[in-house]
Amino acid sequence: MTSRFELEKAPGGQCDFILLMMVVLLAGCGFVALFSASYDYASQQYGDSFIFIRKQFLLGIISAFLAFGVYKLPVELIRRVTPLLFISSLVLILLTFVPGLGEERLGARRWIFISGFSFQPSELAKLTLVLYLANIFDKKQERMGDLLNTVIPPLLMLIILFAFVLMQNDFSSAVFILIMGLSLFFVAGVSLLHFIYMLAAAVPLSLIFLFTKPHRVERLISFISPDSDPVGSGFQMKAAFSALQNGGFWGRGIGNGLKKLGGLPEVHSDFIFASTAEEVGFIGVLLLIALFLFFAARGLFCSYRSGSRYDFLLSFGLTSCILYQAFFNMAVVSGLVPATGIPLPFFSHGGSSLMVTFLMCGFLLGVTKRQREESL
Repeated sequence: MTSRFELEKAPGGQCDFILLMMVVLLAGCGFVALFSASYDYASQQYGDSFIFIRKQFLLGIISAFLAFGVYKLPVELIRRVTPLLFISSLVLILLTFVPGLGEERLGARRWIFISGFSFQPSELAKLTLVLYLANIFDKKQERMGDLLNTVIPPLLMLIILFAFVLMQNDFSSAVFILIMGLSLFFVAGVSLLHFIYMLAAAVPLSLIFLFTKPHRVERLISFISPDSDPVGSGFQMKAAFSALQNGGFWGRGIGNGLKKLGGLPEVHSDFIFASTAEEVGFIGVLLLIALFLFFAARGLFCSYRSGSRYDFLLSFGLTSCILYQAFFNMAVVSGLVPATGIPLPFFSHGGSSLMVTFLMCGFLLGVTKRQREESL
């Protein structure tokens, strides 16, 4: 017969159920939105309305198994292999420049192509950066005021990663990685003066790189004045904003959007939020934002109640990474920031983004499992 102690102990190794349900709900909404946004484009381009959703669903299943795998990993093993994972992500980024492996598309070398499959290493780099910084700042928590030995080494790694991604001509991902890294520096307790120095160097440096490429300047101009090039760089922004307006308060209904029928480029990937907003309307957009905020609030709550500094930094970094990406993507579609190419987590088509998002959730749920084990 099962003892009372065993009954009380049984739930201890389980993850946070509310957070898990938020992940399932966001993923489910993402699949529905992707199918609605992509079926017409897929039919026209490939003669198969289900090609995008079928691939995304299959990758979702694989990603869920991978997420379950990292969820079960002992924290000691995760920390031991973190340096190797971080170095591996740097090597994978460099492989995009190898002829036969990397290929330039849309002016950038972001992908590795092997036997018909593609992978974007910069997506993995977002995850490994969080793992690396959480690990190193936990180890050096007693020496956060030591600039030379505590701040400089991880800062150099962040700069190297930023430079590697920038070499791919992927400015938006490089800046996102820089923002994500600096956020963890701040939360880890780096001296405010040192943080201000880093921020003071990062802002002008990013602006310099922004103005070194004509297409980046064109994006900035189209953001400031979409009408300056309405059939060129400003077309996407105008089409996205038009989709938002078409949605009205209640939306046209799932599957009934018009802009996805040819008036909105990248409707199944970077601009899927515009298509979704047209169909669900203002009230649906509010609910979608609320889902991401509730997911983030639950993740941050788990981070703040953690008794481990490593788990605190890890869960904060993972939660923030998903939330930042979601809000960056929504801000682009809403015309609040220039076009970035940052995908909408759980929604945008793309195996690399989906897989890394699920892995982040797996690590995050692993943190909640350890918290419950510690509370016994």
